[in-house]
Amino acid sequence: MSVHLLLSAGRGPQECAWALARLLRRLEADATRQNLETHRVQTVPGERPGTYQSVLVQISGVGAEAFAASWTGTLCWQAPSPYRPRTSRKNWYVIAQSCQVDTPRTTFAEADVDIVACRTGGPGGQHRNKASTAVRATHRPSGIVVVVDTERQFSLNRRIAMQLLRQRLEHGDEVAGRAVATARWRIHDELVRGNPTRVERPETSKQDQHRHMQP
Repeated sequence: MSVHLLLSAGRGPQECAWALARLLRRLEADATRQNLETHRVQTVPGERPGTYQSVLVQISGVGAEAFAASWTGTLCWQAPSPYRPRTSRKNWYVIAQSCQVDTPRTTFAEADVDIVACRTGGPGGQHRNKASTAVRATHRPSGIVVVVDTERQFSLNRRIAMQLLRQRLEHGDEVAGRAVATARWRIHDELVRGNPTRVERPETSKQDQHRHMQP
């Protein structure tokens, strides 16, 4: 099982890109503990060194889908700003959404095409009607149908019909691919600040923990 998770700082301040880097490391450590593998498929760096505007992560292994769901939504990194020490704000938000990366390509095989000879009218139609040289080609998996009667030979019309079917399938794959890319980039604008589904904080050192426990 493999899923893709897109983490984005959206249009937030530079601290959000800083928070994304820390949340990413926390996510990867959490995945390792659960025997899952992570791979950074694509990274877009932020303005500051070591920060990310967005990261596309592939998560693989048993339970990957449930793990990704636990990291989906508005994530909050709760810590003081490393860039603006005077600001009182400590909550920096990042959005994480599962997304589709690739669309399956349609495999074209002539065996999947039904060819029927037919008759059509129009210029020169009288000859075609007698010879039934027109071709009606149906691609069964997709349901696409083309009719070709431009040539007076059945074999030529059949060849053209096959070319048209192949072109329409390729065009359909391109349209689907653009739709997936558009949906992925739309995630960057869906960040909602507040009501996070997950809040993470820097780990407290043992020395700090001991200090807090003292009376």
